[in-house]
Amino acid sequence: MIRGRVWAAATAIAERDPAAHSAWEVLLFYPGFHALGWYRVSHWLHRHHRYLLAALIASLGRFFTRVDIHPAARLGRRIFIDHGAGVVIGATAVVEDDVTILHGVTLGSSAAQPGPGPRHPKVGRHAFIGAHAQLLGPITVGAGAKVGANAVVLHDVPAGRTVVGNPGRLVAPKLAAVAKEAKGPDRALGTRSACG
Repeated sequence: MIRGRVWAAATAIAERDPAAHSAWEVLLFYPGFHALGWYRVSHWLHRHHRYLLAALIASLGRFFTRVDIHPAARLGRRIFIDHGAGVVIGATAVVEDDVTILHGVTLGSSAAQPGPGPRHPKVGRHAFIGAHAQLLGPITVGAGAKVGANAVVLHDVPAGRTVVGNPGRLVAPKLAAVAKEAKGPDRALGTRSACG
């Protein structure tokens, strides 16, 4: 069961990353993939109230992969953390299935949200988060939404929409379609890896 899930995750990444030559390459050399493995162990320990050991495993994962995922965060399946370096995912963050996250992304809290309850973003299925984007506070990024590189997002992003800039602002759907068409299917934001 675990072996099947691991292989499915590696295969999903290999299919989404044009730089990957095989699922074996992903399994052996992708730090974002390895970070998710460290996270799964630390999350299991956290859920079973082994908080100190969970923190130790998360720290080792951060040391080896340069990806910081809190053990309490809730991450779905087939997530692709491309390159990984500098990614930070906070304690109350939720990332659903098939999300792509590029390097330097922060799913963090904001100073405006103290106290109990969700403090971090929720990212819907098939969303794409560009390099160095900062998603702050208890916001929701809808299914299939795209966040451009270096965007600072402080408000919800509707499903299927694109947000860019600092502060993050929605791109008109017509403009997003024109940009996608102009770049071609292999270069449209969010359809392939930024490095492909």
